[in-house]
Amino acid sequence: METLLLIETKDLNKVRDILLKDEAVSRASLTFKEAKSLNEKEGYYCLVSGSEEQCKRALELVKIKPEEGGETIELAKEVEDKEGEEVVKKIKEEEDKAMEGFGGIFG
Repeated sequence: METLLLIETKDLNKVRDILLKDEAVSRASLTFKEAKSLNEKEGYYCLVSGSEEQCKRALELVKIKPEEGGETIELAKEVEDKEGEEVVKKIKEEEDKAMEGFGGIFG
């Protein structure tokens, strides 16, 4: 299963730390890419590839609920539909090209 998140630049380090410190999510494959390298959006994408549990947990972690009953803050938004499909396809193409390059070096 895969989940694609769009993160504002100012929240990138915070989101990265939250996801990597979680025991379940950190075992998933996490790919961070600057959005401008994939399309004209600002910020960063994070592709979470793992189990359904890991993807759901990642979505939960990027939502901060204040203790005093305030409004929930989303540090990242899930990207779905056509935009999400196109971005995931581009990320996978880049990863495939990188693997081909490694094959040329080590093969």
